[in-house]
Amino acid sequence: MATSKEYLNYILEQLSGLDEITYRAMMGEYIIYYKGRIAGGICDNRFLVKPVKAAVALLPDAPFEKPYEGAKEMLLIENTEDREFLAKLFGAMYDELPIPKK
Repeated sequence: MATSKEYLNYILEQLSGLDEITYRAMMGEYIIYYKGRIAGGICDNRFLVKPVKAAVALLPDAPFEKPYEGAKEMLLIENTEDREFLAKLFGAMYDELPIPKK
């Protein structure tokens, strides 16, 4: 099942307090970038983030899920309504996110 445009727009609205949030469509799903670095994705109407140390620390009870078969596990964000927490999460994750290859 592909992610709906409505769910994408909802997540983007929840992240609208952050600067430099962008996304890229990929086979019916979306990659979420924060300041040019891949922070997570939206797959099957699920909001997932990279399991960097800061994210694991802030989301100790979050389940690990694969965005698609054969992918690495990511953390599922179950409470997408707390914009303040999402901003804190992305801010904490930023330094640990991989720098894009040129």
